This record gives sequence, structure tokens and C-alpha cells, in this order.
Amino acid sequence: MGETEWVMPTHIIAAAGVVTNSKDEVLMVKTHNSGWVFPGGQVEVGENVIDAVKREILEEAGIEVEVGEVFCIASNTCTYPGWNGVKEIPTKIMLDFICKETGGTPRPSEENSETMYVAKEKVLDRITAPAIIERYKAYLEYTDRPIYMEYVTKPEFELKLKRLI
Repeated sequence: MGETEWVMPTHIIAAAGVVTNSKDEVLMVKTHNSGWVFPGGQVEVGENVIDAVKREILEEAGIEVEVGEVFCIASNTCTYPGWNGVKEIPTKIMLDFICKETGGTPRPSEENSETMYVAKEKVLDRITAPAIIERYKAYLEYTDRPIYMEYVTKPEFELKLKRLI
């Protein structure tokens, strides 16, 4: 049996925030490809996670935030065909934070067509992506212990694991 060359694993790290305002409403953005979501995105090279959350929310929604505790750590463990010289898109780790609005005005961006605050109990009425639904449920279920979940999104969504950590 021949030797297989070991390849250094890579992961995509993403960060998002469930942002509440003074009325305890949740900030939502309507993306062009995933529908309604809470704002977030990939952590850039050399960027710390907290700064990434602040940057993504400001870029996507025009809102400045104070970043609080992590309520969910999620792993999307399926892989996807890559592009731009990348052969395969690896596992994605998402860190979801509880955030409070500190300034700004909700507005759309290049990444979304609408931005608005929604009553907490109405958020699930808007979200259609199964992974975002599960991650928002983790926010609603949060009781000072983060939830860890593993799922795949292709060929269809499957929640493989969900537990407190």
C-alpha cells in the first residue's frame, strides 16, 4: 500500500451576531441567495473574531454593536467544490454572538436587499434556510451555556448533533 501525503486541514471561520435594539427586536437582513438571516460572514485573514462580527454587521446592515457572549458554535462539515484555484471548500465553523446595537441606522447593502428589526417571536416566520433556523433556535434556547451543533447542508440539510457545551 502506497503512502498518502498528509495535507494540512483548513477550515473557514465565520462569525455572526443576533443584534437586539432597545425594543428587544432582532436585526435581520434579506440576502440575495439565502433569504432572511441575522448578519455575519467570514473572518478575514489576520482579523480577530470579535472585530469580524462588528465589521460584518456594520457592512451588511449599517449598525454598530457591542459584542457579547457566544451562544452557538456550529460546524458545517460537508465540503463543496471550490473555485478560483481552490479545489474544495472545507468545513465551516460558525461562531454566533449575542450583540447589542450601539449606533447606526438599518440599511441594505451590496449583500442584502432589505434590513429591518423584527420582533423576537416573529423572526422564525421569516427565516427559510434550515441552518439559520437551527442557529436562531440556539439563541432562543440559550441559558448561559453555548450550544454546539454539527450539520451538513448538501445534498440537503441534516442536523447531525446538537448539545450544550
